[in-house]
Amino acid sequence: MKMQYLECGKVCAPHGVRGLFKTEVWCDSPKVLAKASRVFLAKGEGRYEEHAVTSATVAGNTVLLGIAGISSREEAQAIGGKTLYLDRSDIPVPRGGYFLADLPGLPVTDKNTGKLYGTVREVSDGVATRLLTVKTPSGDVILPLVPAFVAEVDTDRGVFVTPIPGFFDGDAEVIDNMPSEEPTV
Repeated sequence: MKMQYLECGKVCAPHGVRGLFKTEVWCDSPKVLAKASRVFLAKGEGRYEEHAVTSATVAGNTVLLGIAGISSREEAQAIGGKTLYLDRSDIPVPRGGYFLADLPGLPVTDKNTGKLYGTVREVSDGVATRLLTVKTPSGDVILPLVPAFVAEVDTDRGVFVTPIPGFFDGDAEVIDNMPSEEPTV
């Protein structure tokens, strides 16, 4: 199931005395967060509280953010360390793009042979590129998320790969009864 609210950053520290705060950005670019008209704070049990963005300034890899309801340094300090969320419908996605949060739990299938290798367990940042951790019956396999290995990502059907020999050697046969798991974030 695709999540409606996606993590976009973390409140780091107050900035000044009027409620602005420095935000560590987890989006592809700080501009994504800076252009948002609203953000959400988790209130527990799957509930989120909406806050209108009153100001946003890109400062390097961070955003100085002001939101409705936070108007003093003390109020900004009180939300320090909290995760900010964006509604997925508010985030522009280019044609053929997808949210990384939608990948865990998707089946990983060989594009050419149709062999099912396993499921995406997690997406992580590597030194040069993002990495997919694929859960297979014989253990986890780390696969670079680059066109040379990942031919197609369809968040409704799965991840289609073209691995080089050796990537999935322990999983040479078709996997028919992989237990399905709910994606974790």
